[in-house]
Amino acid sequence: MSKRKAPTNDNPNKDIIDFLMELGEYEKNVSRMMHKYKAYRKAASSIAKHPTRLSSGKEAQTLENVGKKIGKKVDEFLATGQLQKLEKIRKDDTSQSINALASVTGIGPAAAQKFFKDGITSIEELRKNTDKLNKQQKIGLKYYEDFKKRIPRKEMIELQDISFKVIHKIDKEYEARVCGSFRRGASSSGDIDILLTHPEFTSTSGKKSHLLKAVVTQLEKAKFITDTLSMGDSKFMGVCRIQDKKDETGEDYPFRRIDIRLIPHDQYYCALLYFTGSDVFNTNMRLHAIENGFTLNEYCIRPMGSTNVPGEALPVRSEEDIFDYLDMKYTKPEDRI
Repeated sequence: MSKRKAPTNDNPNKDIIDFLMELGEYEKNVSRMMHKYKAYRKAASSIAKHPTRLSSGKEAQTLENVGKKIGKKVDEFLATGQLQKLEKIRKDDTSQSINALASVTGIGPAAAQKFFKDGITSIEELRKNTDKLNKQQKIGLKYYEDFKKRIPRKEMIELQDISFKVIHKIDKEYEARVCGSFRRGASSSGDIDILLTHPEFTSTSGKKSHLLKAVVTQLEKAKFITDTLSMGDSKFMGVCRIQDKKDETGEDYPFRRIDIRLIPHDQYYCALLYFTGSDVFNTNMRLHAIENGFTLNEYCIRPMGSTNVPGEALPVRSEEDIFDYLDMKYTKPEDRI
């Protein structure tokens, strides 16, 4: 998945969301405190849904996933226009170097810290030490500037149309959707995430890796996929690009990150719901499911018995089926914030 988060340019609390996300990146990459990273991310997602400018930390705490500590940070930011903790982080060369290195596709927090200990402290120095990089990291570094760019919705639609045309030419029984923020109507995306299924592949049929391989091979032949980061039985991670045409500025299109997941046909719509998001929406749906005697995840929805043991997975032939089981009104993807 992408390392980028959708921008919130039109949000009245954009500056608050930005500092929470920046703190989260520090906790993930430098402190290696994933629980704090997740807490900041969830708080930012909740605040992103708030329609008006926050007036205080107390008001922020009325929102889901915003506790006292984050409320105090909101108060400090509103009163001073900055955050003391964040100012220290920004002045700390170690933190800045590790964050920069971790922004390269293929370089996680552990690898970033190792490179830093080895004396590599910047992207420029990384380019001088490519012998220390694995295949994924070399590709991430090669397309570093392109991967940092957001993908405008218009280009996302072109990427979708090109890939789907190839996929359906192979076999019309393939079903594919682009998920994530794009499906929720975002004006731009960090990468393209395609969820793929075929009636031949079910949760009881065993592996059908040829279904994914056939799609990737044809997308490579069409010169749409340019590089492979990883290829498994059910997930491909790589690079794609719109070829042989210019963008609106007259420049070649950038190289973009693409993930393709092959999902069992009987699990497809639970996966579609999950990978569409948002994180907050998914969490709320799962809680609602538990309250109504079900367990819901990206694979299936199951009723909970009287002994709290999940029963057999229920048949799901559409996203609407999931909402119906939970006695919920269907929420369109663009409203899942």
